[in-house]
Order: sequence, then C-alpha cells, then structure tokens
Amino acid sequence: MSTTPAGEGARPDPVQPSYFLKPPSSLSGTGDALVRPRGCELLVFEGEIALVIGSRAQRVAPEDGWSYVRWVTAANDAGVHDLRHADRGSHLRSKGADGFTPIGPRLLDARQLAPDALRLRTRVNGEVVQDDTTDTLLFPFGQLVADLSRLVTLEPGDVLLTGTPAGASVVTPGDVVEVEVSGGTLSTGRLRNPVAEGAPLAPYGALPRVDPADRAAAHGPVYPPEPLLDPGVEAGLRSVAVATLSAQLRRRGLPHMSVDGVHPAAPGTRMAGVAHTLRYLPLREDLFRRHGMGMNAQKRAIEELRTGHVLVMDARGDTSAGTLGDILALRALKRGAAGVVTDGGLRDSAAVAAIGLPVFHGGAHPSVLGRRHVPWDTGVPVACGGALVQPGDLLAGDDDGVVVVPPDLAGELIADCREQERQERFITERVTAGDGIDGLYPLGPAWRARYETWCREQGRKAGHDLDEGGHE
Repeated sequence: MSTTPAGEGARPDPVQPSYFLKPPSSLSGTGDALVRPRGCELLVFEGEIALVIGSRAQRVAPEDGWSYVRWVTAANDAGVHDLRHADRGSHLRSKGADGFTPIGPRLLDARQLAPDALRLRTRVNGEVVQDDTTDTLLFPFGQLVADLSRLVTLEPGDVLLTGTPAGASVVTPGDVVEVEVSGGTLSTGRLRNPVAEGAPLAPYGALPRVDPADRAAAHGPVYPPEPLLDPGVEAGLRSVAVATLSAQLRRRGLPHMSVDGVHPAAPGTRMAGVAHTLRYLPLREDLFRRHGMGMNAQKRAIEELRTGHVLVMDARGDTSAGTLGDILALRALKRGAAGVVTDGGLRDSAAVAAIGLPVFHGGAHPSVLGRRHVPWDTGVPVACGGALVQPGDLLAGDDDGVVVVPPDLAGELIADCREQERQERFITERVTAGDGIDGLYPLGPAWRARYETWCREQGRKAGHDLDEGGHE
C-alpha cells in the first residue's frame, strides 16, 4: 500500500492523504533489477520510508497509530508513467509490476526510533537526488495508520509506503538507484537496485503512451541540493590559521581535534569543507576479493562526493600502502571536492600535488591499497589521525595540518580566532619593537588600553570603526 506523495507533479498539497494498493508480487529486495519494459521511456524512482505493521490496527486513534508500527525500512516506489493512462488513479499497471517495490535491506525496530526524526536519502549513480527528514511531514505516520484503519484493517506484515520528497525523477537502463533511511545511529543500509531493459509488452493490452504533460510530471522539478557549507563560514575557516583554531578548540575543552600526522601534498595549501567519510579495515585476502574489487567502497566514496565535501579516509595511520592516487584525486576534483584527508599513504604524490586538489596525507608510498587495506564502508564515523570525524563535521587545513571543527561551534570559533590573531599581530609588533613578553604574551591588563588604541588606529587605516574592545 502506498500514499500519493504531497505536491506530486504540479498539484497542490492535498488536504487529506490518498492511497493506492500495490500487489505482493511487486515486492523485491536489494540487488534486484528494476526492469523497464522495452518501449517505455519514463521509469520513475521514488525513495520512500516503509512502515511494517506489527499488530492488527482497526479504528485506532492518530495518537496511537505509531504504536502499531513494528519495523521501518527503505523502499523504492517505482513505476512507469507510460502506463498511467491505462489505470488512472489505481496505478496498477504503472506501479504494480513485478519487482517495482523493492524494500530493505535491513529492518529498523520502530520502538528505537522517533518517527519525526528519520532521514531519507536517495542516490542515483552515487549522486544524492533526494534528502529530507520527517520533522516536516505533511501527514505524520500515526495519522496515516489511523486514517487507513478507519475502513481498512491493517494486519501484521502489511507494508505502508509513506510518500516521496522532492527529487523523484526518471532513470534509464544502466542507472543504479539507492535508498537509505536512518534515525539516530541506526540505518537500513542502502537499498540498491540497478535499472535494466526488459522485453516489450505483449500487444493484447494497454501499450505505452506518453505526452508532454506525462514527461513533465515524470521528470519533476530538479532536486536543489543546499550548499554543504555556508559561504561565510567557509571563508571564515579559510581566513584563520589551523593553529589558532586548535588553540580555541582546546580552550573549549576539545584538545583532541587535530588529525595527527598528516601534511599537505602541496605546501601552501588551504582547505575548508564538510566531512564525507571512508573507512579502511586491515587486509584480509579472502575479504578483499569480496570488498576490494570493482565498484568498491573507495570508488563509491569518490562518486558520492558533492561540491564542498572533504573526503576523510580512516586508514588506521598505516602509511605502508596508498589510499589515494592521481586518477581518483582527479575524479574527486571534478566532483567538486574541497579536499581529501587520509592518515594512510598517498600514491602518485607529485602528480596529486599538481592537480590542484587540497590533499593531506600521512606519507607517500608507491603501493596500492590492497597491500594493507580493505575498503569497507562510507558515511560512518571514523578515526583519522587519532581524531573522531563524523559525516557533516567541518575540516580546516593548512601547512600546520588539519583540525576537525564541530559545525555548531564554527561561528564563535571564527570570531574568537580572528580576535586572537588580531592580538597576536599587536604582540608581534611590540616584540619587534623590543618589548618583553612578560604581561604582553598572552595579552595582560597592563597592555589592554594600548591594544584597544592600536585596534582603533588599525580600523581607521582600514576605513571602518571598531568598538572599545577592538571588535568590528
């Protein structure tokens, strides 16, 4: 059973949800192909959150609806718009074909989840095309269960798809669609389904037919990914030294935010961006054959990068094998990456340094990763150079190394770093003039008035005023 998504196509948001049924034969799992019949052109994916009913629900109240949900998983409500004309409203032939409702790969216990704190992400060929959270649901999950139970008894094992966010669109044979649902530290994993070309439909029934309106509805509005990092924050992180950031983090009780042992492939490199993560595990030859070949986690991580991402590789500090080479570095640059940080080895170090991508690494090494590492997974918390890095953390780098910046502290850190560096410029001038450092470094009360006077003079020279504390 599926709900019709709010705002689908050009229609306004509905006052009440609507539903349609999908046959059990449409169910499939991760790895199964979405087969587009030959002659159809508009196979559409819709990443959705699937609710699996755990106990019979009959005329339940909205506030109790969520308690009847036992499991949550990822789903793809696929369909061919070429056949919508045949069953207007029911979607039976357009969305009910065999394999058109893949779900999985893991079931999450609904009792461990907050229904308004789930996240849905859909990727096509590694690119995020849907990304939304349930705190802005038009119809809460409990309301959907209650609404249906007024007239339809929901039985244990029934699956309810809950609608798709913006970004659903057309895919073609050769594409790969991945849907993932997460809540807190729990994740369904990626429901991965390749798109394949099937045989043409037999002629004794409705045949594919589309018009410009069908095409417009199928392709939908382009998903507009928001910038990963506010331009002001990015500029701020680039404007201050990593050493200053480290000092300010330590003052806040965070002394372990440095990624130890890494240095830039090209001296003079500055970097600021948002962490995307890749984890390597120690080499096991039998597992490398399964996890290290083909489109492995290392290559998937590169293809998942968005503009502004810094790919952070956890190689356990083992620099005796390369974790990145020039071809993947070039691909990361073309994907818009802001940089790469690895506590492992770097292959093709001279070529990588010349590419123009900020890369910080533990040391140069000629060997491929299969000498020491198995690429294991992406998008998980990692330990890189002794620092815990979560996806979404901020990274800043310069010739001194790399630090991890919690996103919620970035604004105040930048402001305090600028003030610290302003004070240090004043102190440097005074030491150059011959003054001793007692009471001057760090700046003490005896020098405070002279410092504030100096700040006002600097402000006048720069053409703007500063307040009594020397701040703009």
